[in-house]
Amino acid sequence: MGNDGYLPLFETKRANGRTLYRVFAGSIFVGICLIWSYRVSHVPRRGEDGRLIWIGLLAAELWFGFYWFLTQAHRWNLVYRQTFKDRLSYRYGNELPGVDIFVCTADPVIEPPMMVINTVLSVMAYDYPPEKLSVYLSDDAGSQLTFYALLEASQFAKYWIPFCKKFNVEPRSPAAYLDSISISDDSKQPKELATIKKLYEDMKSQVENVAKLGRLPEVHLRHKGFSEWDSYSSRHDHDTILQILIDGKDPNAKDSEGCVLPTLVYVAREKRPQYFHNFKAGAMNALIRVSSAISNGQIVLNVDCDMYSNNSLAVRDALCFFMDEKNGHEIAYVQFPQNFDNITKNELYSSSLRVISQVEFHGLDGYGGPLYVGTGCFHRRDTLCGRKFSREIHNEFKIDIPKDRESEETTKVLEEKSKVLASCTYENNTEWGKEMGLKYGCPVEDVITGLSIQCRGWKSVYYNPERKAFLGVAPTTLAQTLVQHKRWSEGDFQMLLSKYSPAWFANGKISLGLQLGYCCYCLWATNSLAVLYYSIVPSLYLLRGISLFPELSSPWFLPFAYVVISKYMYSLAEYLWSGGTVLGWWNDQRIWLYKRTSSYLLGFIDTIAKSLGLHSDSAFVITAKVSKQEVYRRYVKEIMEFGESSLMFTALATIALINLVCLIGLMKKAIVNEGIPIIYETMLLQFVLCAILVLINWPLYQGLFFRKDNGKMPNYIAIKSIVLAVSSCTCFTLFLT
Repeated sequence: MGNDGYLPLFETKRANGRTLYRVFAGSIFVGICLIWSYRVSHVPRRGEDGRLIWIGLLAAELWFGFYWFLTQAHRWNLVYRQTFKDRLSYRYGNELPGVDIFVCTADPVIEPPMMVINTVLSVMAYDYPPEKLSVYLSDDAGSQLTFYALLEASQFAKYWIPFCKKFNVEPRSPAAYLDSISISDDSKQPKELATIKKLYEDMKSQVENVAKLGRLPEVHLRHKGFSEWDSYSSRHDHDTILQILIDGKDPNAKDSEGCVLPTLVYVAREKRPQYFHNFKAGAMNALIRVSSAISNGQIVLNVDCDMYSNNSLAVRDALCFFMDEKNGHEIAYVQFPQNFDNITKNELYSSSLRVISQVEFHGLDGYGGPLYVGTGCFHRRDTLCGRKFSREIHNEFKIDIPKDRESEETTKVLEEKSKVLASCTYENNTEWGKEMGLKYGCPVEDVITGLSIQCRGWKSVYYNPERKAFLGVAPTTLAQTLVQHKRWSEGDFQMLLSKYSPAWFANGKISLGLQLGYCCYCLWATNSLAVLYYSIVPSLYLLRGISLFPELSSPWFLPFAYVVISKYMYSLAEYLWSGGTVLGWWNDQRIWLYKRTSSYLLGFIDTIAKSLGLHSDSAFVITAKVSKQEVYRRYVKEIMEFGESSLMFTALATIALINLVCLIGLMKKAIVNEGIPIIYETMLLQFVLCAILVLINWPLYQGLFFRKDNGKMPNYIAIKSIVLAVSSCTCFTLFLT
């Protein structure tokens, strides 16, 4: 409580041990400087062997040191938030602002309708006044199947929402909740559970049967909403399709208990082949406009279609920040972490983003707020529409009393009026996609949008509650993981080179720590060059018996040993503190290597090619949300999946085999020539580096040589990689001096 008796709706605490960490980081920095000194002072003279290679190592180590410095922005000033929802309820009761929730889907095959409607139902059942809750589903595929599934969900919601509120159900995704109930618990469950189960299974069966048929039976097409598809040519050529399936202002829209239902709207914006639709950013901007005409909630939440609500109180958590009388007026958006419900124990593909969510975003929060990551984020509507922050602004939430639709325009008239707002020509000669709404022109439109909001003077907040607010679906194959990270790294690098670069666009507009934090992610792609060099060159020089690092007896050995050991011991401790396992950390290091030598490398090359006009705009790639049963079984067993054709797999296999050949060649030479003590004394660091690279690639060697299942490396990729690796080692040994 403050001196004036004021009780805040949230509090901020700084992390303990900051001074100790800063001393530790300072010692690491001293070690890095000593490594640089060693490289500079021991550069071979002109004409001596290895001069260019040595300079290359110096450049790589300069980069590693610089990038490590950037990462300190994520760890230098960690803060943690706590909300007081009881104070919110006591102070405001049900006099709360309207909340509009956007759920976006784009492909009924990759994003199955049952998954989509489970997300929709989970947010419809929020612990929030239903008359102030509106849910919008944007279907960029314009799929009749998705519309049919949502229509079925609108009927099921009449029973599901009162069931959730009566028994305080968590999570409120029907699939997740019903899956979480074991058979042994059935006797402890309310008798209404059997009814809910049957209703859900009936709905699921109907939707999945229609999906298998690939078309809707005539009996289902009688609903007036399907007439919207009369002018439908294809998913890329159709009029706006907009249906208010539940009108929260309609006095007849009640659930099974006679209570008001949230508004539910289906939107498939107009698309024409001659108009670029700007992918998810375009869909979001259409929803901002459409919702402003129908419900105009002052708070906007957007979630991906696989990211269901796992915490029905998350909306109240967000409002604790927005409605705090002293500091709430400064906050533009509240970002919740991305969490996933299909992560294996040891996180085979490091998909949990554990360190980012548990450490790095808390660090960014200490400098003015986290990035907007495109899902699980509550926004003030006016900040999305371009409003600048002013110190004269105070909380201006208007608490409107909803009126019955009978006293206003009819639902049909409202639908027709709103369709215009989702037309493909509406944005012509406007500021949409520039100063209003989400930004266009980059695969990471969400990150650019968040940065632009912060540069207009607003702050953002990162909130990571004990009970996760949202749970989604993580990639279940290596190919999915690498493709996803290629898109992210490419988009971030494009952002760095664009007019919205945090290096110059944000200069002087946000804190230096936050600016460095953005740059850290924007430079993911450029990390590939130094990592690729370090992953190949030192190992190749083992074959030549040439040392590129200090000998064990040299005092210069100590800074290398200290930096490497300290950095990785801290990394392990940080990962374990974040809730991971030792094997999970090892898997994380493997994926760290794979991303930087494949995803980030291709993202870097594609971005440079595009900048030079050699590459067209890349399409938005949707990460698959479903896997074949055979693939999923291997994922659950934590067996790495290589059974797809990919250029990235060729790169990974070639690098892994180069290191294996180099290690075998060195060991053979040492045994034959009895040179093991010499290697230990003169090339220990080089040998350890090569050996670790071989150990970390063990799953890849299994996929190349030992596995017989369909998840093994395709034969032609294995043969190509072997040829490339052996040829590289042979040419280097025989011809390069």
